Amino acid sequence: MRSFVLAVFLMVITASTSPASEVSVEKAHFNLQREGIWKVSVTLRHADEGWKHYADEWRVVNAGNKKVLGSRILMHPHVNEQPFTRSLANVPIPANVRHVYIEAHDKAGGWSHDKLKVDMSVKKGKRYEINR
Repeated sequence: MRSFVLAVFLMVITASTSPASEVSVEKAHFNLQREGIWKVSVTLRHADEGWKHYADEWRVVNAGNKKVLGSRILMHPHVNEQPFTRSLANVPIPANVRHVYIEAHDKAGGWSHDKLKVDMSVKKGKRYEINR
């Protein structure tokens, strides 16, 4: 009986201290506004819980030099709106940049390991689309 109680106790402790779910980058759309300037729309999924734990930012990063090209701050939780899409206009992506990452962040867990790698030289990928 004591081992059963101990096992249940350990399961409860482990469950309550496990890391929060990461933000998932579901898809992205890139629309060329003018030469080298893009509007980027990103769809995220995250188990937002309220003001202390929600997806609060996504960004476009040059895969070559890791420079942040654009960042979209999310001002509030999306508890009842999942997945959700938000856009950012006037993102400078030079013509010589072949790959970018879409990265997402949440207040409790930080930057997600789920990065979306986008090949800017092709029209469509597994979770992205590029309109020139």
